[in-house]
Amino acid sequence: QNLIMLDEATVYSASHLMGFFSVFNNDAVKDVTLYKGDIPASAGGRLSSLMDIRSKDGNSQRFSGTGGIGLISSRLTLEGPVVADKATFVLSGRRTYADLFLKLSSDPDMRNTSLYFYDVNAKLNYRINDNNRLFISTYTGRDVLSYSDNMSMSFGNLTTTLRWNHVFSPRLFSNFTLIGSDYDYSMGSSSGVSAMLEWRSKIRDYGVKADFSWLPNPQNSIKFGYQATQHIFTPSEGGARDAIGGQISIPKTFALEHAVYLSNEMKVADALTLKYGLRYSLFQNISNGEVTDYLTDYSVDYSKTYSKGTIYNYHHRLEPRVGAAYLFNDANSVKASYSRTTQYIQLASNSAAGSPFDVWFPATQNVKPQLSDQFALGYFRNFADNRYEFSAEAYYKNLQDVVDFKDHANLLGNADLEQELRFGRGRAYGLELMLKKNSGKLTGWVSYTFAKAQRQIDEINNGAWYRSPYDKPHNISIVANYELSRKWSFGANWVYASGTPVTYPTGKYWADGSYVPLYSGRNEYRYPAYHRLDVSATVKLSKPEKWLQSELNFSLYNAYGRKNPWMITFRQDDNQPDVTYAEKFYLFTFIPSITWNFKF
Repeated sequence: QNLIMLDEATVYSASHLMGFFSVFNNDAVKDVTLYKGDIPASAGGRLSSLMDIRSKDGNSQRFSGTGGIGLISSRLTLEGPVVADKATFVLSGRRTYADLFLKLSSDPDMRNTSLYFYDVNAKLNYRINDNNRLFISTYTGRDVLSYSDNMSMSFGNLTTTLRWNHVFSPRLFSNFTLIGSDYDYSMGSSSGVSAMLEWRSKIRDYGVKADFSWLPNPQNSIKFGYQATQHIFTPSEGGARDAIGGQISIPKTFALEHAVYLSNEMKVADALTLKYGLRYSLFQNISNGEVTDYLTDYSVDYSKTYSKGTIYNYHHRLEPRVGAAYLFNDANSVKASYSRTTQYIQLASNSAAGSPFDVWFPATQNVKPQLSDQFALGYFRNFADNRYEFSAEAYYKNLQDVVDFKDHANLLGNADLEQELRFGRGRAYGLELMLKKNSGKLTGWVSYTFAKAQRQIDEINNGAWYRSPYDKPHNISIVANYELSRKWSFGANWVYASGTPVTYPTGKYWADGSYVPLYSGRNEYRYPAYHRLDVSATVKLSKPEKWLQSELNFSLYNAYGRKNPWMITFRQDDNQPDVTYAEKFYLFTFIPSITWNFKF
């Protein structure tokens, strides 16, 4: 339910190595803006938040670079002018080799496991004249995991953006953008009765945007525009085999998503600023040849043939947004907002493991788009000459037409996936607290979030409210950085999060010659809480006047070796069929690393 954009292109999977790394390389990022309660009218398609990431434009003055060579990963970023006062470039890449640590395992299968990722960012910035500028940027990244010779998986993002910035006048300027985004994932197996050559799935977007900013006077900043995106879903293709050895292939589905918006940021008085806007969104389904409707009991009503490329169904929504900020003085302020957002592309998971193989699917005549009304109120205070910041924000979300899978749903390779879906309502609420120290030898912050997220669907959990998959009531972060001297600095962070909700087997019975598990209510249990401590020490190796600046960083990830569960499965004992035991899978314990960082 979170929209993550890199240079305006949607990034569908934002982590590497199951969350160990972000897909965004800090060396290539210019700025990051996170909208939680006051999502601007120019953005839509998700219910919860917007993270807007912009990459660097390139050093226009000289050729420069940053990088690092370490035990776990290495990276290099180069930037500089291509044509003096006209064009600049940025090129950045990373590669990990975390699987080297697996060679130390006592398990021979683990020693034959590969686990790594790579990513590349590139951007070209060309100034045609004072009123026109072109930006071309691209990102590609991929994760690869193979376990012994039995299983392999791969997933990755590819984004491309071409933007033309045009200034009509000192008060009116525009951005015209072409966008491409591709996310694919695959899984293969070479052993067992369910062996697969390779199963692949992907979602691909092509988009255009026209955004305008108009400053009629110093008190108003008006933005308006139009956006259109074509979505192409490939649920299943490749070598997946059915029970008799044939290949499973599900036809592609297509959709168009449009939006127009208008917003204004108005300074009412020195202390009061208002933001208000309206977004109108339209989602159209395009036929791939045959369309299936379902009855209220989810059985097939009929399949109707449409000409390929025909628009056969649509949804549309009005999405108002409003916010206000009031400054009591230079140190105290309050903010309030209301946002209505619509999500036409759904992500639903049938696993608590957090794998990248969750299923993306569009709203159709059988699946309504999800709708959220979110209210937020926050208090912000700076004190001690801005050395400290404090914030407290509360929110409440009312959700309509939330989507979840029925019990024992069949996801992969299922041509009738919509039969597995159930729909209802949801709610989410919480409180976020943060205290931050900005200056002095010791800097950092402490934050705590209380957050609840629940669903109610008639056909699930006997119609009772239950925890959503991302209901984690307690989240704590403690981050500290200490500058001992000009040469030495130290860092530490500790994180804690409530365990992910999960449905466990609580018993079993004998039927038709085998044991059948009995399960708890939906998401009635939780994984053990997640927590870890990371520590680091950095020593500068060069003097400030040297052309090459370098430092040595020593770090220890998960310093006390917490075995945080990635997945918990239940197995039947081979020798005692009436006995079931649980197995916990975890990805990492201690991970020490040494990295030489440099810049010039």
